[in-house]
Amino acid sequence: MPSTTLWRNDLLSVIDYRCNAGPGDVPFVERFGSHSVSYVRRGSFGCRMRGRSYDLVAGAVLVGHRGDEFMCTHEHHACGDECLSFHLSPELVQALDEASSTWRVGAMPPLAELMVLGELAQAVANGDSDVGLDEAGHALAMRFVELAGGRTRRPLAARAADRRRAVEAALWIDAHAEQTVDLDTLAREAGLSAFHFLRVFGRTLGVTPHQYLIRARLRRAARQLAESARPVTDIAYDVGFADLSHFTRSFRRAAGESPGRFRQRAQGPRSGRPGRA
Repeated sequence: MPSTTLWRNDLLSVIDYRCNAGPGDVPFVERFGSHSVSYVRRGSFGCRMRGRSYDLVAGAVLVGHRGDEFMCTHEHHACGDECLSFHLSPELVQALDEASSTWRVGAMPPLAELMVLGELAQAVANGDSDVGLDEAGHALAMRFVELAGGRTRRPLAARAADRRRAVEAALWIDAHAEQTVDLDTLAREAGLSAFHFLRVFGRTLGVTPHQYLIRARLRRAARQLAESARPVTDIAYDVGFADLSHFTRSFRRAAGESPGRFRQRAQGPRSGRPGRA
C-alpha cells in the first residue's frame, strides 16, 4: 500500500495511506506496530480483527492496538480508500489513557466530534491551516479517548502556574520564531506533557502553539516587507519558513493578498512598482 510519512518524532508519527485494492484482491494478515487512530477521508473498506468485522466509510476511524493482527478487505468498493493515520508511542498512549480496553474498540463510526478533527488534520496536511500536524494528531487522539471511554469532556481549569507557563512559552516562541520549533520542544520548555501543554496554551491564549509560531513569523515578515527592499524569498527563509510556497500561502491567507502586493501598498512609490496589482 503506498504510504507517505508526513510527520515523525518520538511520540507521534503521521502517515498518509492510499490503497487501490478492490474486490478482486486477496486480503492478507497484517499487524499493528503501534497504537493508532486512522481517519478515513475517502472510499471504504472492511477490517477483521479479534473475531469481529467492521465496515468503514469516509469519516470513520480505524483504531489500532499495538501487536493485534488485522485483515483489510474491499468487497464493497472498487476504488480503494485513503486514510490519514496517527501512530502513537507507548508513552503518549499511557499519558492519554492507561485503559487498554479503550484501544480495543476496533473502529469508531463517522462521528461529528471526530470528523471535524479529522478534516482539520487533513487541511493541515494539505497546507491549508496554520495548526501544527502534531497538534491536530494530539487533538484527534484525545477526543477519541474521551469518546471511546464514554467520558464527558470537563472544562480545563488552568492553574495560575500553568497560565504563566503558557505566556512564557509564547514569549519563547516569539524570540525563537526563526528556528525549527515543535510541540514536544515547547512542552519540555514549559515542563508539561505535550497534550496538557496544548490544552493549557490554547485555553490561555486562544490559539495553538503552532498558530502562534506561524503568526510570529508573519509579523516579522510583514515588518520586513514594509520596511525593506529585500527579496521576498530571503525574507521567507529569514523568518523561519522552510519554503517560499508555504510562506506565500500563509501570508495570503492572513493578509488577503500576496507578499509582493502587500509590499507595494505598504511602501507605495518607494517600492519602485506601480501601486496597482
